[in-house]
Amino acid sequence: QVQLVESGGGSVESGGSLRLSCTASGSINSWICMGWFRQASGKEREGVAAIDPDGTTRLADSVKGRFTIFQDSTKTTLSLQMNSLKPEETAMYYCAAAYSINRPPLDPGRFAYWGQGTQVTVSS
Repeated sequence: QVQLVESGGGSVESGGSLRLSCTASGSINSWICMGWFRQASGKEREGVAAIDPDGTTRLADSVKGRFTIFQDSTKTTLSLQMNSLKPEETAMYYCAAAYSINRPPLDPGRFAYWGQGTQVTVSS
């Protein structure tokens, strides 16, 4: 089992920045995959960024050049630096983890473990 706790959400004006953090505990080893997802009201959950066990990162096209995903060497802290935020990116942001790579990196179906989420609100 893996437990995930997100932090760092909040309200920001359009063009602003936020950094989200996720603290992982439980059965953590070097084979873990982790990612960030978001879900806006009335919409499906979508992948934002993910990092594979070998450190390879994946970003959704909509956030490339503005968001960065990174984790510490112990793989217990995952972060998402978000710059130039847009109002349409207002959503609940979730941290997720998995030990399976049977689906694409940004597919929510790959991930078995989820945090409770942290709200990000971007005002225009």
